[in-house]
Amino acid sequence: MPYEPNEFLSTHFSSNGLDLTRQVDTQLSIIAPNSPNLALYRDMMLTVLRMAQDDRNRWNAKITLQALRELEHAFRVLEHFKGRRKVTVFGSARTPLEHPLYGLARELGAALARSDLMVITGAGGGIMAAAHEGAGLTHSLGFNITLPFEQHANATMEGSDQLLPFHFFFIRKLFFVKEADALVLCPGGFGTLDEALEVLTLIQTGKSPLVPVVLLDAPGGSFWQDCLDFIGKQLRDNHYILPTDLKLLRLVYSAEEAVDEINGFYANFHSSRWLKNLFVIRLKHALSDDALTQLQQDFADLCLSDTFHQHAYDDETHEEPQFSHLTRLAFTFNGRDNGRLRELVDYLNQPAHWGAAPATSVPATTSTRPRQPMKAT
Repeated sequence: MPYEPNEFLSTHFSSNGLDLTRQVDTQLSIIAPNSPNLALYRDMMLTVLRMAQDDRNRWNAKITLQALRELEHAFRVLEHFKGRRKVTVFGSARTPLEHPLYGLARELGAALARSDLMVITGAGGGIMAAAHEGAGLTHSLGFNITLPFEQHANATMEGSDQLLPFHFFFIRKLFFVKEADALVLCPGGFGTLDEALEVLTLIQTGKSPLVPVVLLDAPGGSFWQDCLDFIGKQLRDNHYILPTDLKLLRLVYSAEEAVDEINGFYANFHSSRWLKNLFVIRLKHALSDDALTQLQQDFADLCLSDTFHQHAYDDETHEEPQFSHLTRLAFTFNGRDNGRLRELVDYLNQPAHWGAAPATSVPATTSTRPRQPMKAT
């Protein structure tokens, strides 16, 4: 989508008699003459130049440099796996080899690999090692953290080009969520609970796109059920969260159920994005007329105004022709009730609701300029 440059950066330097914008543009035109992202790179470079002009703190400069280097390296490596769906698996690094959860995580990794889903973990031991062991290196990515004491990746990931080291926890967390088309959480300690609550917060608030979040426990285990009981009693019943927020989670007790939950989420749903004030869901199959009519009634509470519109790709208002074969379902989403949005996705994924013919062209009421997507898909 078109990016609106930060004019403050340009005027900041020009008001001080510095024509840095033109000089930066000259350099960028040499490096990336045909890039549609020149405005973004210009603002990045002007931001760094403004920071250099202030020159307030060496520590701030080192943090910025390290963060930028880690981001660029991760982007470069992960570009090779851009076309593959990925599942982030969290769980305790202290789970012993003989524990039933270790075997379950290994089964999970193997089942995900059979569905051609890549497994992302922190590349450590316990649940992480088990999931990678089951998936094998071809279907694995490891996001390891560099620590001041001795730190080793698990046997599957050690020495692999698919192991990314991170200095900052916050950047590592970013990629755990950014790259995930689904998340599976096994029992664990503070770190696992931290990841679970952060992921739920990001999805609940719309800061991260809707993806399946699966809680996996061993048969007869009560770890996640006890957590859900607490959330229901203390958070839902005290109105700290919406009752529908619990729809963002699914509890299962086998690797097959976990993978079925993930595959089912993408049975018809492909991805989502914002286009200005419209929320757009891409679908592999258009809805039947009857299903669309029923949807208008059952999910009207998700719309701030107007109603749902189903339409085909329109290259005048969309910029991703690789998805031109997908149907669009557009509406003015309230942006608040993402649990209800998950219920909508479940509705869309039922084969009984799919039509036999593609959708018609976009209605005039849905023609808008693109806005930055929630997730690049």
